[in-house]
Amino acid sequence: MSIFKSYDIRGIFGREWDGGVARRIGAHLPALLDARKVIVGRDARLSSEEVHRELLRGLTESGCDVWDIGLCDTPAVYFSTAHFEAEGSVMITASHNPPEYNGLKVSRRRAVPVGYDTGLAELEKRVASGALPPRAARSGAVTVLDMRPDYISHLAKFRSDLSSLKAIIDCSNGMVGLFLPDVLRGTGLRYSLMFEQPDGRFPNHAPNPLVESNLAAVKERVRREKADLGICFDGDADRVMFVDESGAFISPDLLIGFLGTHYFSLHPERRAGSSPVVTYDVRSSRGVVEYLEKLGARPTICKVGHSFAKKLLRDTDGITGGELAGHYYFRENFYCDSGMIAALLIMEVLAAAHRPFSRAVAEIGRYCFSGEINFEVPNGPQILARVRDDYKDGALTDLDGIRIDFPDWWFNLRVSNTEPLLRLVVEARTPGEMQARKQELVGRITAYAGGGP
Repeated sequence: MSIFKSYDIRGIFGREWDGGVARRIGAHLPALLDARKVIVGRDARLSSEEVHRELLRGLTESGCDVWDIGLCDTPAVYFSTAHFEAEGSVMITASHNPPEYNGLKVSRRRAVPVGYDTGLAELEKRVASGALPPRAARSGAVTVLDMRPDYISHLAKFRSDLSSLKAIIDCSNGMVGLFLPDVLRGTGLRYSLMFEQPDGRFPNHAPNPLVESNLAAVKERVRREKADLGICFDGDADRVMFVDESGAFISPDLLIGFLGTHYFSLHPERRAGSSPVVTYDVRSSRGVVEYLEKLGARPTICKVGHSFAKKLLRDTDGITGGELAGHYYFRENFYCDSGMIAALLIMEVLAAAHRPFSRAVAEIGRYCFSGEINFEVPNGPQILARVRDDYKDGALTDLDGIRIDFPDWWFNLRVSNTEPLLRLVVEARTPGEMQARKQELVGRITAYAGGGP
């Protein structure tokens, strides 16, 4: 399987790619990005130092200068790319994947992401050839860049008075622990950090908070310490998840509504001069769309994936947006995602609500949602076509797989962009209707696949 994915480069290091591949990627990137100076950051994975060394070797041998910002989270690389006007950037991370993985997130000027359709496919061809481009007459220089003061100042713009809240925050032994105490300084938030030391072995739990079993520790402490909420960041801090005061997981799409509240109710001045677009992905609840419309926003549907979400937000000059996977995007953050900005704004809305998190989010989550159900199947596109034909009486959106809406329920079925999976979500007005429709769809998919989900 190729390490070149729809949104980034990712695979098991030492098996699916190695330092030699990292060097070739670095050697070919300057020409691909038309860049003479790029920013490079890295996470704390055990293989990141080797990837960093070989990537910089390739970059500098091609004559490209490097601003090395060292250990950081992924949003820090996006910020630095735009803020320091670099011509490109690379973040060395495998995000939420297990410790044996590593990868690269590549951006152009102004932190515009490079996806498979916008450069990674061409990079894959060049790297697969095994050849290196001619060595430059002048090797590039590596300069250590301390972006921290500017980054903290940028995040400070999103602070507010959070003194009415108590939070338990799980850093997942990822990169957010390097910055979070400074970011929260002055907010008055009463908080406790868990697993805040970056550790590429991820000794406490996998760095993927979308898997609820990884939230067990933060849920338990929220209940035990009677906190108002729990927060869990993924490994590179571009995603964030929340649990309410009872420790119940909050579906990330519902919090797009909280971001709408921030910009349309609490701070309408912050959206001056921009369109009222708020983006949501094809898996998001109908309740989110209805809530945003009441606020005066223009909800705009998007394909799944950070490269698609950023492009849509930029193209529409939208204000904010989010995905079911826990990515949240901001016009004020160069149209990029940031787990820390999302956490700051969502807590501000919660503090202003003067009621428990579960009740504050209930008016958005008015429907019954299945969550994402995954099927390992050999014939995903064929199954998709058959299911589409089975439900042809509904209103079809085929932006990303199929989303078919009926008056009282809807579903989305799509082929994963990153794994050999078929993914299903179902939502309905009542629990009984949701369970019946989910069972019906699971039965059809299983039958068409000739096996189980």
